[in-house]
Amino acid sequence: MEFLDLVKTRQSDRAYDSTRSVEPEKLERILAAAHLAPSACNSQPWHIIVVQDKATREEVADALTSIGMNKFGEQAPVHLVIVEEAPNFTARLGGWVKNKHFPYIDCGILSAYITLAAAAEGLGSCVLGWFDEKQMRKVLDIPRSKRILLDIIIGYSVDKPRDKARKPIEEIVSADKY
Repeated sequence: MEFLDLVKTRQSDRAYDSTRSVEPEKLERILAAAHLAPSACNSQPWHIIVVQDKATREEVADALTSIGMNKFGEQAPVHLVIVEEAPNFTARLGGWVKNKHFPYIDCGILSAYITLAAAAEGLGSCVLGWFDEKQMRKVLDIPRSKRILLDIIIGYSVDKPRDKARKPIEEIVSADKY
């Protein structure tokens, strides 16, 4: 598949076939793509917790829905929970000088790699940032000093492909000046 076609077809899916698991080789390729994601000063300020165990998935899904959102998360057979790690010295120093928190940017790039790799494998995904972090931390035994940024759910989507509503490109792109 051509890259632009992949980008056009990838969407945030909110309905999954809960009877189908993700094949280990597909998950391995998705994680290999994540492993290659770029980051500021090659800091790689993330840790990915792969959640596939049914009981743990149910508890993670409960943390997603405890605030009344993301009910569809319980259908997904795989959760990739992204935990922020400390950046290396160079990225931390650069972030301080430029007043930017590079781990947020880096984890966003990581998420793009993961979701596009999932789409290339014929899988749906959705990046979720709305969850009960305290509950998720407890379920996954994540130290209190760590910040959980995202839960990326992956599985076989039952959503129909949707047209993407986007602003006209002229509104978001300019040449040489703002």
